[in-house]
Formats: sequence, structure tokens, C-alpha cells
Amino acid sequence: MENQKIYRIIDANLNRSREGLRVVEDFLRFVMSDENLSSVIKKQRHNIDKIARTVYSQLVSSRNSKNDVFRRTKEPRKKNGFSVVVSNIKRVEESLRVLEEFSKIISASAGSKFKKIRFKIYDIEKEIVKKIL
Repeated sequence: MENQKIYRIIDANLNRSREGLRVVEDFLRFVMSDENLSSVIKKQRHNIDKIARTVYSQLVSSRNSKNDVFRRTKEPRKKNGFSVVVSNIKRVEESLRVLEEFSKIISASAGSKFKKIRFKIYDIEKEIVKKIL
């Protein structure tokens, strides 16, 4: 029972991190026309996906989105594209930290892989902010 709940945490944070990276990737690609940074983000999104593949069926079977207590939470309005990017990059960093910690219960190597990606995202965030501001 506890493992199913752990898988649910991991599943939610995998979705959160990949979705957030996709938002940032699309901004870099379509708004900034930055092929290099959007490719770097895309690579990290795929790296996250690779780590999770071995437990994919357990993750999906533990999913309970219909009964998620935050399912109907309203999202605040964003000011502009930059605020969308910042909120999503922060969402990614936070979800990677959760993945790093909870995945250690299942696989110590997965935890260290998520940590490595998290620090890469910190570096990418700095590059994005320099380009936008």
C-alpha cells in the first residue's frame, strides 16, 4: 500500500517536471527562437522519461487523478511569457527534488540521476534569465 502511494508521488512529479519542461522548451523554441537551449531542455525532458520507463506500469496503475484533492484548484493569471517560463522552471526544479528524494525508496541510482538533472536545470535557468532580461 505504501509503495503505491510512493509511486503516485513519483508519477505526479514526473508529469509535473516533463510538462513544465515542455512549456519552457516551447517558449524557447517559438518565442526566443533559441534552438540550442530548447534542444538542451528537450534532452533533459527525455532523460527524465528514460529514468521512469522501468516502472512506467506501476506509476500509471497507482495514478488516481480523478480523486486528486487539487484537481479543481484554479490557476492564477500570468503576466507575460517570462512569468510563465519562471513559474514552470521553478515547478520543474521542485518536482525534480521530490523525485530525487522519493525515488531513492525504489532506486538509489534514480535518485542521483534526478539530482544531476536538477542541477543541470539550475544552470539552464541562469542562461534563460540572462537571455530574457
